[in-house]
Amino acid sequence: MPAPRLRTTPLPGIGVQYDLVTRELRHLSVVAHRDGARTVNVYRTDDPDSCAQSVRLTTAEAGSLIDALMPSHHSASLLYTTDLGLVAERVEVAATSRWNGRLLGDTRMRTETGASIVAVLRRAEAIPSPAPDFRLAGGDTLIVIGTREGVDAAAAILGRE
Repeated sequence: MPAPRLRTTPLPGIGVQYDLVTRELRHLSVVAHRDGARTVNVYRTDDPDSCAQSVRLTTAEAGSLIDALMPSHHSASLLYTTDLGLVAERVEVAATSRWNGRLLGDTRMRTETGASIVAVLRRAEAIPSPAPDFRLAGGDTLIVIGTREGVDAAAAILGRE
């Protein structure tokens, strides 16, 4: 069976819509918003142009859904593992996080977890090796490297509101 065709439609000022018709002739679409959010739409079977269900996902929720669809070693958030037991993951700083606007050093990340923040992704920019005086912002994605336990602890610290 050939791979399903994915149609891409630019949505000026919004993002991009991806449409897929499954082998069961179900019409699905995902709108990738410019702010990183995603909207998943399922269309009616009796009228493929009418949306039956729509679910808006945050960037983190979309990442979790990707992890569920392509688990473990294919995970979009899991970047690298080695035989030494180290992992690298992307951890987002929420706009509501207590760390929004605060210095990276204030997190005491390395001291508390043993994990290191090796880069920050902000909009279309990558900031490698951020110093302790680097000011975090909501929407930043931190690249965290450490043991599985350390990275999980780092994600928990960063998720504190």
